[in-house]
Amino acid sequence: MTARLRIGLVVGAVAALAAAVAVGAAVLQSEEDPAAERAGATGAAPPLLLDLGLRRDARAAALRRAARLYDRGRRDEAGEIFRRQDSLDGQIGLALARWPHGSVERLEQLTRVHPRVALVHLNLGLALFWSDRRDEALVAWRAATRVEPDSVSSVRASDLLHPNSPRGLPTFVPSFRPPAALAGLSPARQLAQLATAARSGGVRPKLLYGVALQRVGRPRSAERVYAAAAAVDPKSVEAQVAAAVGRFTKERPERAFSRLGPLARRYPREPTVRFHLGLLLLWLGELEQAKRQLALASAAGDDDPLAREAGRFLRRLKGSETG
Repeated sequence: MTARLRIGLVVGAVAALAAAVAVGAAVLQSEEDPAAERAGATGAAPPLLLDLGLRRDARAAALRRAARLYDRGRRDEAGEIFRRQDSLDGQIGLALARWPHGSVERLEQLTRVHPRVALVHLNLGLALFWSDRRDEALVAWRAATRVEPDSVSSVRASDLLHPNSPRGLPTFVPSFRPPAALAGLSPARQLAQLATAARSGGVRPKLLYGVALQRVGRPRSAERVYAAAAAVDPKSVEAQVAAAVGRFTKERPERAFSRLGPLARRYPREPTVRFHLGLLLLWLGELEQAKRQLALASAAGDDDPLAREAGRFLRRLKGSETG
């Protein structure tokens, strides 16, 4: 196993842990996407990646059912459902369900009709990649990240452009838990309640709403909310760290590090600063540097929530290296 592959496996394992430790509300946990897991694999047809968010209406249910059929190779049945859907998701699904007959040409047509929709560029890129037109696929994925950066599709396209990085983006991990009352609400209601609390509340409600926005694939909206939290209380270290983490992109990671570095010098013993420095370094595959930062965070002791999380990360890293 090469050093690069070993680091990739370790970082991927810890990224899965990172996705689970933020906070407890359901909307703050990312939904699994089986097709996205296989977006780098080969097969008879490209993966189909839709963006239905938190929708639970009948049309979204039909699209999910069709996507599951497609994912199982039952493309004719999936196509029949997609054909009855009067939506862009349905048109994309139908184009790929007919693979390879006119799929690329139809998706190219959809990008001309909907040039500002990342979802179309994302799936066009997958179709081009499966057609062994890899340079064109990269162009399509770059377009997806550019035209609609505040979307799940943009995040997925960035994943495909950076296959050696963990999937998704690092999410800010607060030191506190969300209100218990959220637990009984649907994900959509949770998000709405968090948004209301953020508008009228201080740092903590804004941070929780920012985490939720990151979880539902709206990174640029999260960045703005984190920045608002930092503006409300410039002395809040957590808010300043969140504002830095929200600036991270795989294309320009320095946007986050340029803020976190000065925070580490100003607050050298703050676990949240060291923890998030370690987290972002994992996304870059900088394993040894990440471990050093996590060790510094862990040294604060078990009384601090972020110190405990840093200890968990370090144990997971050790297990991944020896496993």
